[in-house]
Amino acid sequence: MRMLLSTYGSRGDVQPLVALALALRKLGVEAVVSAPPDAEFAELLARHDVPSAPAFQSVHEWIATARQSGLRLPELAARLVPAQYEALMAAARGCNAIVATGLFPSKAAALAVAETMGVPYASVHFCPRYLPSPEHPPVAFPGWPHPPEMTDNRELWAYNARAMDALFGEAVNSHRVAIGLPALDHVRDQVFTHRPLLASDPVLSPWQPNELVDAVQTGAWILPDERPLAPDLAAFLDAGEPPVYVGFGSMAMQGSEDPARNAIEAVRAHGRRVVLARGWAGLAPIDEGHDCFAIGEVNQQALFPRVAAVMHHGGAGTTTAAARAGTPQLIVPQVADQPYWAGRVADLGIGAAHDGPVPSFDSLSAGLDIVLAGKTRERADAVAGTIRTDGAVRAAETLVAWIEKAAGG
Repeated sequence: MRMLLSTYGSRGDVQPLVALALALRKLGVEAVVSAPPDAEFAELLARHDVPSAPAFQSVHEWIATARQSGLRLPELAARLVPAQYEALMAAARGCNAIVATGLFPSKAAALAVAETMGVPYASVHFCPRYLPSPEHPPVAFPGWPHPPEMTDNRELWAYNARAMDALFGEAVNSHRVAIGLPALDHVRDQVFTHRPLLASDPVLSPWQPNELVDAVQTGAWILPDERPLAPDLAAFLDAGEPPVYVGFGSMAMQGSEDPARNAIEAVRAHGRRVVLARGWAGLAPIDEGHDCFAIGEVNQQALFPRVAAVMHHGGAGTTTAAARAGTPQLIVPQVADQPYWAGRVADLGIGAAHDGPVPSFDSLSAGLDIVLAGKTRERADAVAGTIRTDGAVRAAETLVAWIEKAAGG
């Protein structure tokens, strides 16, 4: 059996698929990961000896194109869908099934490839907020704010379906018709499917079964990382009290005038040192102080247990890594599902949610007051032991069973 695992997005989209590929390998299934051809993803896949096939374009190049062109979301989708379809058709040769996550147009392209080839297709999500449920509202799309008078979650999800048809329907369906596939009545429901996989932790992100979507929650897909910390970073950690980690991952932090300065000064005001992750925002130390250590990509599983707190953007992967380490976290959410994760961390008492995407010295200081408190550390320690670590294994077993059933095996 051979599966294509497709995504188009940031590291938080790619890394879980590597974890799934390794779990499938243990079941005797060959998995090929199609991801953006950026160097960081190629290195990740090569490190774990996972076969790979490039998506249509570097995600960094795509982001730059999107910003410079001024194109609206429907126009961008119209470019992405056919280009990704061609890339995935080449990647899917010899595959018995396709598993897709990442940007919606990329998932729509993956569904079209599966239908063209006549193989099963599975949709994956890393956050419950993207799946219809009467328990929570959807994430609003640009240009489609939720009407203030609309408060019922079922109504909001129906509105969300109309929004996604308006934003993506023409791009998805014009391409499908061009390649001989039928148009979809409602693109969201058919691309997401009625029985998607939810690859998130049930304690961090509980999911209630409902009639709108029959999701299978497996737990987060955690990629084991045995890499040691770099000697200079390990020496910095050994030289004093645990520092605060500051990193905003793939977020550019364009709405913040000087996020590195505000974060470093707030941490220093609490008497702590800083480990500063450069990330896609290119954060850098603000002076020559020896209390701030800048790093690139790092093994979070090795680093987070050694820091006093984790200040980050609220990606699903970083949130799960910090929770699993038992380290309090201050989330400064920027977009999409990140406000959800910030709210969950605050609700669980394992950290604090920053109010809005633009951090200041005062706002970060207030958040650090919470996360550096002893009771927050105690609560984070308690929750850490409840985080599932077998999500990728459960997902692999579920997928194999689905495909064997579809094949009549």
